[in-house]
Amino acid sequence: MKRTTVFLLAGGLTAVSACKSSQTDTTATGMTTETNTTSATAQAAEEAKALDYPDTKKVDQVDDYFGTKVADPYRWQETHDAALDEWIEEQNEVTKEYLSDIDFRDNIKNRLTEIWNYPKYGAPFKEGGKYYFFKNDGLQNQSVLYVQESLEAEPKVFFDPNKLSDDGTVALTSLQFSKDGKYLAYGTSSGGSDWNTYHLMETATGKKLDDQIEWVKFSSPSWSGNGFFYSRYDAPTEGNKLANKNEYHKVYYHKIGTPQSQDQLVYEDKKNALRNFYGQTTEDERFLLLNVSEGASGANALSYKDLKDPKSTIKPIIENFESQYSVIDNVGDKLLVMTNKNAPRYRLVLIDPKKPQEQNWKTIIPESQNVLEGVSSVGGRLVATYMKDATSQVVVYDMNGKQLNTVELPTLGTVGGFNGDKDDKEVFFTFTSFTYPPTIFRYDIATNKVTQFRKTEVNVDTDAFETKQVFYTSKDGTKVPMFIVHKKGLELNGQNPTYLYAYGGFNISMTPSFSIANMLWLENGGVYAMPNLRGGGEYGEDWHKAGMTPNKQNVFDDFIGAAEYLISQKYTSSEKLAVAGGSNGGLLVGAFMTQRPELAKVALPAVGVMDMLRFHKFTIGWAWVPEYGSSDDAAQFKNLQAFSPLHNIKEGVKYPATLVKTADHDDRVVPAHSFKFISELQDKGAPGNPYLIRVDVRAGHGAGKPTSLVIQEYADTYAFIYKNMGVNPYQNQ
Repeated sequence: MKRTTVFLLAGGLTAVSACKSSQTDTTATGMTTETNTTSATAQAAEEAKALDYPDTKKVDQVDDYFGTKVADPYRWQETHDAALDEWIEEQNEVTKEYLSDIDFRDNIKNRLTEIWNYPKYGAPFKEGGKYYFFKNDGLQNQSVLYVQESLEAEPKVFFDPNKLSDDGTVALTSLQFSKDGKYLAYGTSSGGSDWNTYHLMETATGKKLDDQIEWVKFSSPSWSGNGFFYSRYDAPTEGNKLANKNEYHKVYYHKIGTPQSQDQLVYEDKKNALRNFYGQTTEDERFLLLNVSEGASGANALSYKDLKDPKSTIKPIIENFESQYSVIDNVGDKLLVMTNKNAPRYRLVLIDPKKPQEQNWKTIIPESQNVLEGVSSVGGRLVATYMKDATSQVVVYDMNGKQLNTVELPTLGTVGGFNGDKDDKEVFFTFTSFTYPPTIFRYDIATNKVTQFRKTEVNVDTDAFETKQVFYTSKDGTKVPMFIVHKKGLELNGQNPTYLYAYGGFNISMTPSFSIANMLWLENGGVYAMPNLRGGGEYGEDWHKAGMTPNKQNVFDDFIGAAEYLISQKYTSSEKLAVAGGSNGGLLVGAFMTQRPELAKVALPAVGVMDMLRFHKFTIGWAWVPEYGSSDDAAQFKNLQAFSPLHNIKEGVKYPATLVKTADHDDRVVPAHSFKFISELQDKGAPGNPYLIRVDVRAGHGAGKPTSLVIQEYADTYAFIYKNMGVNPYQNQ
């Protein structure tokens, strides 16, 4: 099936990796701790005591949840107005002053800039007989799309997103070519917002057409004939468009050369405001598939329309929301569907949409011990990507499900790609791991031959590091895997600065990937650890459900268990441990630091869901109710209140040195979560550690952030960690 290139994951929360970018160099600086680490830490504590936080007003707001009174003194921060802008500016000024006083912060930024500056390539993909690929020369804010007539031809710039804005804050979010390759439909986002605008371009001339489609969200263009399907909301009311609740998603069809006002409404549901609809066409444009979701947990209903039959209407295939269904392609009048229905680790089945009952399904690829992550129908083959203990394996089948080959991979790591059409003879994929920079391989479908197509050259000696996978025991006895990366020959003395990062939710799997920012941490003697917590998809739907409501505490226990393991095995100590996570991972860090404040020295919750009693009242937050539960339900309210980070900050407790990170244009997890959390922390937390917030301006949940802002954020983050651990990695320079 023709694949849509989408840079912003549709729906719900996405993993915003605090340690995933891609870049690196040679000269390892070597971690040198201060001669007197204790005195350095004590100095940091004294400076934290002297911090003068802005005065934050409180309002007399008390909510009643089933007889339980809950104060919400910072409710005013949910509305963006002049008073909030002034408060943000004051908070940013305190944080800026604190970070500016760290004398080695510029060293970190300079080193990051140095190792970041190398060419980064995306895997080629074929459209209209031509090859396209993305490339970033090194420090460009946005990657550029190139085109070439053949793999040997000279690449030419096809589309440069850096020209969309002066500061790099307008990003390309999605793109799809028409079947004949004559047109490109692409989406752009400004300031990191989830709101997209769609545009059209003639590929032969590069001419931008007048077509412009507004208020698109959680969608991608899907071509059919002389136009494409897409999903949007009604235009939001002005004033709070970044926080308004998203309701009544609709599917439209846009015809080339017509104004949006003439777009045809294809589907809406006036009875169910909180459903998302995603239209997808098969490669031959025979069928329109309508994926319907009620939340971000993955479960969906499925309908179809036969586009070859003018009298055809949209008809249901799956009407409930009990399992997950993803259409891979059609085989004639039947559909290849990957599902976890009665198969927690997924299987591939063939469904006749006219007889969609499960007893009529034909199993093509059965469920196995490993998780079936994805299937591509390409070149008359089914290329299946599996996950075993959070690392990739690739198996090739014929169209009837007979195993033909396995694809050899360089080492333990993660693959992505294998996207193409039914008549393709070759396909490309990317392989990466923690110390293996993204490398592009070409796969010859007929011969099963893998050849290296493009190797990424970085300016760091990646051979100096090693990765191991361990399995530790969580609170309830569950074995949880964790990757640990560090310099070869690391001394386990309990004094190694350690960065513990995780996510734990929404069926999202955390697998090995290369990060140039990680390289700076590692070359300075640091340890990077990433556990695969329950709530993720590493072991299928059962693993996911073990971390969903009412089992969310399992995720926090798994993360706490990871920290305890690293300390007990003398990788680090509580005084040298930083915990980090973004989005759902920000909630994870917030719960960790309020439940076990003594266990880590530094906490870095980014764009986190901190107010678990009101998250469902903003933008797409309602879609997370299947994952978390809702305070509108009495039993679920009690569960949410027990771990909600905002509501578990206690008076007089010394919390880890905290740098909360958010952005003013985040309309996925609205920044009010972070605002209210840091206000409560500054008000109640005992002195001795800094409690700061860093608010990016003209940025959102993470997608499309310019390279310059990403580098600055890492420099600030690492400087904050080192300072509070009493470590100066550049002391001897």
